[in-house]
Amino acid sequence: MDLRPLKQFLALAESLHFNRASLICHVSPSTLSRNIKQLEDQLGVTLFERNNRSVSLTPKGKRFQAYAREALSQWDIIHHELVAGTGELHGSLSVYCSVTASYSFLYEILSQFRPRYPGIEIKLHTGDPEPAIQRVLTEQEDLAIAARPDNLPAGLAFQQIAVSPLRFIAPVESRLAETLNAKSLLVDDFEGIPMILQEQGIARQRLDAWFQANGRHPEIYAQVAGNEAIVSMVSLGFGVGVVPEIVLNNSPLAGKVQVLTVSPELKPYQVGLCVLEKKLKNPLIAAFWQQLSE
Repeated sequence: MDLRPLKQFLALAESLHFNRASLICHVSPSTLSRNIKQLEDQLGVTLFERNNRSVSLTPKGKRFQAYAREALSQWDIIHHELVAGTGELHGSLSVYCSVTASYSFLYEILSQFRPRYPGIEIKLHTGDPEPAIQRVLTEQEDLAIAARPDNLPAGLAFQQIAVSPLRFIAPVESRLAETLNAKSLLVDDFEGIPMILQEQGIARQRLDAWFQANGRHPEIYAQVAGNEAIVSMVSLGFGVGVVPEIVLNNSPLAGKVQVLTVSPELKPYQVGLCVLEKKLKNPLIAAFWQQLSE
């Protein structure tokens, strides 16, 4: 079976960029464009709206995207059932995580996984940690390393890897550092203190709840997308931030910030691997999941 049309369609549907999708698929942009047009002609519908500036999925394209993902997943399952007697798994898995998680957790996992399953290709995608679970729920990724939300979405399996406390950090040398001394700080001590916060996500939710429980609101100096950016801005003296300890431990700027002793502490991160429960039927995904369990 030639699965390339489905794989090329999904690459374009997820990147919405012909050049990037063509690199992923190892074809030229013109070949990719021609193959997508052939697929649309076979289906008799328009899958993408495209012009000189942008590419977007049509409503029918979104429906076909769900079909393509399910079709490839089912192909993997039946293929490995049919060749189970060979004793070796072949195929690919897509994994999403932050850059910090890639060298904090994924390196060790893969160093054990690859020798056992050399026929499985790992496609690693990195980015901000907050969309990790959503990318799994929408089946953009097979697996992701993410922080466990307080309420785990239905149908999502989560396996804990580590626990990382959330730390308040301040610059080492600045007026701000002098204002916030080494004593145990309470929420009232942050009155008028500029804060560097995540735009959204679990850390932001817990910090907002921490302030609200004490009838306070943070003095927001800036809102950023990633934890690494928080460490950077704090090290420059722009304000106080909150980041997972694992991010701080792996930051090249760790020596330019100090950890504040704050009471009560924020609830820590539970970092782990997540996958759709239905996808655990896939032998490749099951092998990766079992590797972590062991």
